[in-house]
Amino acid sequence: MIMMKPRFALLAACLLLTGCGSGAVASTGPAPGATADPGTPTTSPTVSSSPAMSPQGAPLNLPGLGPKTRARIPTDARQAVVVTGRGKDSPRSTAVLYRRTAEGWHADATWPAHNALKGWSDHHMGNDLRSPIGVYGLTDAGGLLADPGTRLPYHHSRGFVSPGTGFEGEPLAGSFDYVVAINYNRKPGTTPLDWTRPLGAARGGGIWFHVDHGGPTHGCVSISERHMKDLLRALDPALHPIAVMGDAKSLAR
Repeated sequence: MIMMKPRFALLAACLLLTGCGSGAVASTGPAPGATADPGTPTTSPTVSSSPAMSPQGAPLNLPGLGPKTRARIPTDARQAVVVTGRGKDSPRSTAVLYRRTAEGWHADATWPAHNALKGWSDHHMGNDLRSPIGVYGLTDAGGLLADPGTRLPYHHSRGFVSPGTGFEGEPLAGSFDYVVAINYNRKPGTTPLDWTRPLGAARGGGIWFHVDHGGPTHGCVSISERHMKDLLRALDPALHPIAVMGDAKSLAR
């Protein structure tokens, strides 16, 4: 367990102002077009073309990704969480956990998810209510509850709080019981509560995988508590895990 330093208490409060933590700010009521439950997508994300397959029948490239997105995937990445949004302006998405072997990429799990209220952005800014599109490392985890058995560095701290209500009026308590930091505008190798912002504070931060509260987020990706524990136990730093995230059309570029 990483001990909570005094500045992290302040940083936890700052998370309420931007990025994932800003989803904890109480809303005045439901937002138009927002949904209360990620559910199961009624339609599958559009894939631009069928991926090349290995002789064993596994895709050689992550399905649904175009050449621009594939070019951003590190060569040593052997584990990926691909989050595919229903649309550029939709808060609903699907997360698929993949593992790369000599035969190709294998889908180990598929989970319904929420992303930001207004969808996705190629140029995320703090409080724009959009999740950042891109490919990001997954190196650090933490939460209000004790480590459920992850191999990632885990910061167990009271700083992971999420007061207030969400965009659907749902309580946010417990949203940060388990989190995995997505390495957008943050310093890898630090607690998810670290406030270092290499791109500057205006570009937002605090983008995490966290426990779903039943509605859209401010910028994070949320999945159920059970699936968050599954994700934490599955991620292996030796496999250099990454998040690939965006709406289906953007990922297919």
